[in-house]
Amino acid sequence: LGWKFYDADSYHPLENKKKMAGGTPLNDEDRIPWLCTLHNILRRKDSSRQDAILACSALKKMYRHILVNGPSAIETEQPEEKPSLKILFVHLDGPIDIIADRLEKRRGHFMPPELLKSQFDTLEPPSAPENFITVSLEKPLPEIVLEIESAILQG
Repeated sequence: LGWKFYDADSYHPLENKKKMAGGTPLNDEDRIPWLCTLHNILRRKDSSRQDAILACSALKKMYRHILVNGPSAIETEQPEEKPSLKILFVHLDGPIDIIADRLEKRRGHFMPPELLKSQFDTLEPPSAPENFITVSLEKPLPEIVLEIESAILQG
């Protein structure tokens, strides 16, 4: 697509990385400032009329709400009449064993595979009225990419 790509993990503060590396899951208090930073990145891209892709474990509805609306979303979990940003969330869905296998093969990342279960426990899959698609991780990578690109291009 030629869009700027951002990996949300690159924006975690050092304290968050240390906490995860030590095997402790992040809580809302840890994640909210990080999510606000990510919202600001997306808002700047939007202000300059540039599209972007953000890889992010926005596990809860509230987290996705913060990505769309920024810090004001912390006060209310109700959808805004007019969201600050138009974001298509791509929920990559798959069984824990497939994801665990992929995490085991990942090298040099601060989050140990042992935290995967806590992420599944925290996960609130997207639902209406959120703007999202769900894509199965059990498909071959080219099919996954094509499905996401098709959804983006269809608006």
